[in-house]
Amino acid sequence: MSFIDASKLRGIIPAIPTPVNADDTINVPATKALLAYLLAQGIDGVLPLGGTGEYGALSRAERTKMVRLTVDAVASKVPVIPGVLDPGFHDAMDAGKAFADAGADALLVLTPYYTNPTQAGIRDYFLRYADSSPLPILIYEIPYRTRIAIAPEVLHELSRHERIIGMKACNTDMYHFLRTIAGVDDSFAVLSGEDTLFPLHVAAGARGGIVVTASLLPCAWRNIYDAAREGRTGEALALHRELIPLMDLAFAETNPGPMKSVMDLIGVDAPQMLAPLVPPAPELQAALREELARQLARAA
Repeated sequence: MSFIDASKLRGIIPAIPTPVNADDTINVPATKALLAYLLAQGIDGVLPLGGTGEYGALSRAERTKMVRLTVDAVASKVPVIPGVLDPGFHDAMDAGKAFADAGADALLVLTPYYTNPTQAGIRDYFLRYADSSPLPILIYEIPYRTRIAIAPEVLHELSRHERIIGMKACNTDMYHFLRTIAGVDDSFAVLSGEDTLFPLHVAAGARGGIVVTASLLPCAWRNIYDAAREGRTGEALALHRELIPLMDLAFAETNPGPMKSVMDLIGVDAPQMLAPLVPPAPELQAALREELARQLARAA
């Protein structure tokens, strides 16, 4: 087990799908193939078991197996930051401890949902988690999934805890993002969590992003990141514009269904979904396959 700080959170960190077999267990060869592909493309970290990884549909044992497999495959080349998406504190803490034992470097902890906590409750939840966590944590704010946004001033306070080292920002309100960035320092890394807003987030101060479609096209996302980070915002936006057709198709049905259906084009043949998700419509699969093939040919 290693410990990382905010300085290690940067660049392109793919949020990866979980390749599975027909019996809902991890497809080990496909997972290894996916991680080998991403490492060869120069990623800066990897995030298994987010929403893209179908966290809630996996058994607890398979979640831990996925973390261990990811840690072994990346062999300390990049940080491994699994998601912890449980709605209750004790289940979330149990998951964090299991992932720490499996070798993870940090944890991405989701805003507690369903109970509709107040801002004070959110604040206390993350402080309590950070105090007890075996690993540094990142806050995962995604209000269009949880129905709960974290106030920027609460994020500012949480950012000062020594064990809370960053966040995945999926709030699509750009002013909320700008207010959040304005109140944190270098000990806290804000990472874009929105493929659709990534270059704007980086231009506004994000250190990189946890990017879903980077599992398909990591080099394309690297080029966007480099341009935005270096102040070439117009170029970053132009490169990002080239990916809009792919993003529109990849998110036309609930992620990761569309993406899983075409990953054989990058050498990962594991299209199976976990209930309650089902394979995407055939016409969507065909359109995404055509678009991904076009993008891969452009990158070759």
